[in-house]
Amino acid sequence: MSMPDAMPLPGVGEELKQAKEIEDAEKYSFMATVTKAPKKQIQFADDMQEFTKFPTKTGRRSLSRSISQSSTDSYSSAASYTDSSDDEVSPREKQQTNSKGSSNFCVKNIKQAEFGRREIEIAEQDMSALISLRKRAQGEKPLAGAKIVGCTHITAQTAVLIETLCALGAQCRWSACNIYSTQNEVAAALAEAGVAVFAWKGESEDDFWWCIDRCVNMDGWQANMILDDGGDLTHWVYKKYPNVFKKIRGIVEESVTGVHRLYQLSKAGKLCVPAMNVNDSVTKQKFDNLYCCRESILDGLKRTTDVMFGGKQVVVCGYGEVGKGCCAALKALGAIVYITEIDPICALQACMDGFRVVKLNEVIRQVDVVITCTGNKNVVTREHLDRMKNSCIVCNMGHSNTEIDVTSLRTPELTWERVRSQVDHVIWPDGKRVVLLAEGRLLNLSCSTVPTFVLSITATTQALALIELYNAPEGRYKQDVYLLPKKMDEYVASLHLPSFDAHLTELTDDQAKYLGLNKNGPFKPNYYSY
Repeated sequence: MSMPDAMPLPGVGEELKQAKEIEDAEKYSFMATVTKAPKKQIQFADDMQEFTKFPTKTGRRSLSRSISQSSTDSYSSAASYTDSSDDEVSPREKQQTNSKGSSNFCVKNIKQAEFGRREIEIAEQDMSALISLRKRAQGEKPLAGAKIVGCTHITAQTAVLIETLCALGAQCRWSACNIYSTQNEVAAALAEAGVAVFAWKGESEDDFWWCIDRCVNMDGWQANMILDDGGDLTHWVYKKYPNVFKKIRGIVEESVTGVHRLYQLSKAGKLCVPAMNVNDSVTKQKFDNLYCCRESILDGLKRTTDVMFGGKQVVVCGYGEVGKGCCAALKALGAIVYITEIDPICALQACMDGFRVVKLNEVIRQVDVVITCTGNKNVVTREHLDRMKNSCIVCNMGHSNTEIDVTSLRTPELTWERVRSQVDHVIWPDGKRVVLLAEGRLLNLSCSTVPTFVLSITATTQALALIELYNAPEGRYKQDVYLLPKKMDEYVASLHLPSFDAHLTELTDDQAKYLGLNKNGPFKPNYYSY
């Protein structure tokens, strides 16, 4: 460590000068050695990764470009490994086969399968309950003969679910419910394992529907079960393949958007198969929706914008379970949080939790971040976007991309500038910029990752719902939408308690009689809201 030149101690000035000259000589000698050292590239497997490659599509781009064009400009987030050398080639144009010679899939790059397998193995470590279910039921094969067509986010966690369904006897064909949430390496690992998966990160709208159709439309294979997230797959089969839809034995739906569509079909008398509403099961609502979003909202915002939340003014549209999770996280970091709500009960909960309930128009000019999580459409309109302050961040935590009116921004007078993966600056003629994340699609799964343990709870619930519908005797479930039986919810929860070394208290016979309960549950009536 060199000493300051000024004001040396008396009698040691010459010694310090000589010491500094020696230190400088050693430093320059070391630098010369480093600069002469041969440069080495880092190598993963057989692929050379050049870290000097950056996206070449810089500068502003017109919003008159189509959705499909802008979708292909997406580059993978830190959550997903991507070989940038073939980003410009659509997977639909590639001829790929796995190690077994099968080409019954369409993914970004089958060569990423080994990397994806490691991701799945990591996820399995924190999904012990689902693995336990797999081991318990594997011998019985309760899904033998089931042909499940699925449309969910394709991540390491859902891969564990898909492989569990296969281990229980099902045949599966899978597509993605979101054009940005697929982890390419995980899709490759599933394809290598023999799952017919059609998905990649950055699909266009046309690609999205093509992938769904490839899952459904295959000679010699007809689905008899549907696992959906958002209702797009169910809608496609209902509209395009009505004969297939009539032969479906059951539908399992996990999102509020998809459940809403099912209830609409049921009300119109057009739902000709039984369906299980997983979204409103306790193990989905109170854990995935609340705790998952409480952690992943910050992850998604931090990765994309590097924003500091202390003192920021944030408006969260909707105070359901997702909204509650988001608000709790934002408040904990010192943000000033406003709520918009249509439901007086949720609004009162927000007030009692210390938040101010407002109309969006009242705060839109002053807030720094706008987050939607309502499941509705046009919650944030062009009028709201026009009135936002410069650099306001806009994102969606609901399943569907209908909450923010992104279509209204695709006009010639506005300019889009892609600044990083899933982050666009929408620029007004006066220079004002609005920061739009994931083009209004689901933030956490498009721009980051979600906690594995919470997804284990949801995945176990989905697996049990499929087993229940597939094995139910004729007449148990009619052509309607059902909630998961309470006993099954409690079973899912009990499978996850050992992870915390939790020990349940058991009722005595006298206590059970006093409460009018079975000692083994269910412990709450169906109307209990937890």
